[in-house]
Amino acid sequence: MKDLSPSDLKSILHSKRANIFYLEYCRVMQKDGRVLYLTESSKENLYFNIPIANTTVILLGNGTSITQAAMRMLAQAGVLVGFSGGGATPLYMGCEIEWMTPQSEYRPTEYLHGWMQFWFDDEKRLAAAKVFQQARINFLQKVWQKDRDLKNEGFDFNNERIQNALTTFHSRTDAANKQSELLLTEAQLTKALYKFAANSTNTENFTRQHQSTDLANDFLNHGNYLAYGLAASCLWVLGIPHGFAVMHGKTRRGALVFDVADLIKDALVLPWAFICAKENATEQEFRQQILQAFTDHKALDFMFDAVKQVALQEYTAEETEAQP
Repeated sequence: MKDLSPSDLKSILHSKRANIFYLEYCRVMQKDGRVLYLTESSKENLYFNIPIANTTVILLGNGTSITQAAMRMLAQAGVLVGFSGGGATPLYMGCEIEWMTPQSEYRPTEYLHGWMQFWFDDEKRLAAAKVFQQARINFLQKVWQKDRDLKNEGFDFNNERIQNALTTFHSRTDAANKQSELLLTEAQLTKALYKFAANSTNTENFTRQHQSTDLANDFLNHGNYLAYGLAASCLWVLGIPHGFAVMHGKTRRGALVFDVADLIKDALVLPWAFICAKENATEQEFRQQILQAFTDHKALDFMFDAVKQVALQEYTAEETEAQP
């Protein structure tokens, strides 16, 4: 079988790619011009193909290994690789990020240039953070008003408690003078959403704990890390380093990944974590559900659009002023 060229592998835009893989207890390798993973059993060895041209992220969990040749092909296809603990969540810390990104000097520069134009200005960076906050609420509204399955489970955007929480959120966001105030406001909204989700799914005595062993917390950790994978891929494709955050701390490694992932977590990960916990779903069933939700609601597309909007806002203003 003839090896595919890097141009062939990149024929599908990242924003349109459908697959995220979490693998455990297997060996990832290159064979006959394809990337495969091998599972070993007492009776036979089984090979499974990974469609890397249509893949965004591969997470390697417990008991995995990967060959140099496979990494070369994944890099050519622009696939991010992450090492995680069991269940696609980090092994040691609930919010740590470690991604192995393809090395390419041919990504666009306009988004990084646009980002740098505002990032060193405290007021402009705060304004960008507020744009992100508004975008996440817009996405929450769009998803919860459209998704019939979520509505059937009681996740109604027009619910009085949700609207009261959003009213407080908007007023405090508009009045915020620094990032720490935005983070506090965000945390208060998320706490209200947790309470609403727990009530809607009859989850008793829920407390958000990253190291907890109850299903709702486990699924939240799991789904959040999948969202981090999408965010890291988005930023890599656009050429914006993960350290230039607008919400989380400027010195926190990978902070911009958290900012971008937050755009979709409340709308998709949060409700499905509680719903799947109520149904006593397995990790695999939850993962399939959340990945399908990402695809149905075009979560990665939305991330790209939101980041591009913030990155190019200065350019757009200048172009508008320059027109006769």
